[in-house]
This record gives sequence, C-alpha cells and structure tokens, in this order.
Amino acid sequence: MIRPKALLLDFGGVLVDTSERPAWAAELALEVHALLAGAGFDGLTADDVETDIRAGARADSYWKDSTSRQFAPEEMTHRRFWAEFVATDWPEQARTLVTIEATPLCRRMGELRRDRELRPGTERLLTACRERGVRAAVVSNALCGAVHRDHLAATGLDRLLAAQVYSDEAGVRKPNPEMIWIACRALGVDPADAWYVGDNYDRDVLCGARAGAGATVLMVSGSTGEVPYRVRQSPHATVDDPSALLKLLEETWT
Repeated sequence: MIRPKALLLDFGGVLVDTSERPAWAAELALEVHALLAGAGFDGLTADDVETDIRAGARADSYWKDSTSRQFAPEEMTHRRFWAEFVATDWPEQARTLVTIEATPLCRRMGELRRDRELRPGTERLLTACRERGVRAAVVSNALCGAVHRDHLAATGLDRLLAAQVYSDEAGVRKPNPEMIWIACRALGVDPADAWYVGDNYDRDVLCGARAGAGATVLMVSGSTGEVPYRVRQSPHATVDDPSALLKLLEETWT
C-alpha cells in the first residue's frame, strides 16, 4: 500500500450510512401533485403520481446496474429521469411541467428518500488526513449531489474536504474513470498517488482499477453484497469502517 497524497472517498456507504424512508414516494407524490394542481392540471391522482415515481426509481436502479458494464458511462440527467422514467405516459402538460422542474424535484427526492448518518470515525479520519497533508475529497455517484453537499455542510465535514465530485454535476458516473481523474486534476495529484475508497465492487472497485488509482480500498457497507454480476477486479485492501481505514493509513505514515 503506497503512502497516498490524496484520499478519494465515496459518500454513501463510506462517509455515511443510509437507510430508505418507507414513505418517501408518497410524500414526494403529494408535493408533485400540488405542483401539477397549481398549474391547473387535474388529470392524475396523488396515488397515480406515487405509482409512477416508484416505477421510475425502480427503472433507474436497473439502469444504474446496466451502466456498470460500460467503460465510460454518462450520468442520468434530472430532466431525463422525470421525463422518461417517471412521466413517460403522462399528458403533455404534466410531463412538461415536471421536466422543467426536474432539478428541484430531484433534490427534493434525495432529501425525502433516505436518512443519513455519519459512520463512526469519519470526522477523526478526515481530521487526521488534514493534519498529515493528505488531501481528502468525495467522489460519488448521485442523482442530485446538492443533497450530499448540504449534508456535509450541516455536519461541518465540508471544511475537512478539499473537493467534492458528484456524477450529476460531472455528467459521468462510476465506474467511468473520469470521475477519479476529475478529482485528481482538481487536487493536483496523479491517480497513482491516490487511494480510492468505495463500498461496491461493480462501481467503486472497478472504477479505481480503471483509473489507475495507487490503491483501491473496499469499505464494507450494507450494500457491498448487492453485486449485480461478477467483477474480476479485486481491491487492494478491505476495511470494515472509517476507523479501520485510518489504521490502514497510519501504517503508511509510520
């Protein structure tokens, strides 16, 4: 394991643990239904909207699994998600309205869909990196990275990060190696001098290998075992949590 100049970290499963809120789609549907009603459209019930939001989210999940078979996948746009995955069969007025409101709707969906809690040891890990001159950055797939930025700002961890790279803002998604390359260019380091840490084989381990990261570390989370297909690439190391990652880093410092 090289002594890294930069530590690139996934968001969900690495910095934070996430859990889905059961009522998220119903709550979002009520807000979308009110938006449609405000524009004078009454052709869909709130239940209709909820059904299609859930269908769109499920289709998006399948789509994400398929993109991991591509070398350089692009990210889903906010407009495409709402126009093609949720509102495909809606009347033109309703489909047009949610399409032009797609970005704030994706942000609201991200806020409602999951609860987020910092993984124990996260702040200590980032503080140690700052003290040792290791530039830490987030590199994460996200339908709306603004939600992740808000969470990190609310916890105060944003002050310990040199950069944040989110797929919806970059236009590409892991395992596209460009995600890691963007972060490395922003930090002024070569990928060979960086560690990349993620919690999934098909997106994170694969991305680190493709980008030529100096080391790829798999951090175990609740979704690590959800592998849609076999990945031949292996991580250089596997850790259970941020505290174990810090211990691995400290071995390179001593």
